[in-house]
Amino acid sequence: MVIRSCPRRAAALVGALLAGLLLVLTGCATGGGANGSSQAAPRAGATAVDGTPRASGVPDWAQGMPVVPVGELPSQARDTLRLIDAGGPFPYDRDGTVFGNRERLLPRQPRGYYHEYTVPTPGAPDRGARRLVTGEGHETYYTSDHYRSFKAVLR
Repeated sequence: MVIRSCPRRAAALVGALLAGLLLVLTGCATGGGANGSSQAAPRAGATAVDGTPRASGVPDWAQGMPVVPVGELPSQARDTLRLIDAGGPFPYDRDGTVFGNRERLLPRQPRGYYHEYTVPTPGAPDRGARRLVTGEGHETYYTSDHYRSFKAVLR
């Protein structure tokens, strides 16, 4: 019934399921993300279990993802990070709300683990597409394309 009434939605759902299955089966071995990055997957044993940075400067939680040093983020993202560190106040009502990770691009965690914050986009008539997502383990992720891809922020 669903397929007959909404063939586009059904096709999108099947495509998403197949893409997710492919990621599970390959174990994300290429380290490539939705943004087309081709960063190689880390070697086994290249990082400590406790998430501390390795000689490469990349902590466990950021392995296999594109990374960006905090100094290379847009100035608005750095301003938002300062607000997060200070505990607010935040300019948008949605800042600090739970991020559901429905795209499953971040490591799987229980609901409520991640929170999202708006990174203002100059000239945008609304909140724009840029966000910072933080985790309870003090990890930070940046997206400039409204959750289609993420970069691990190295602080």
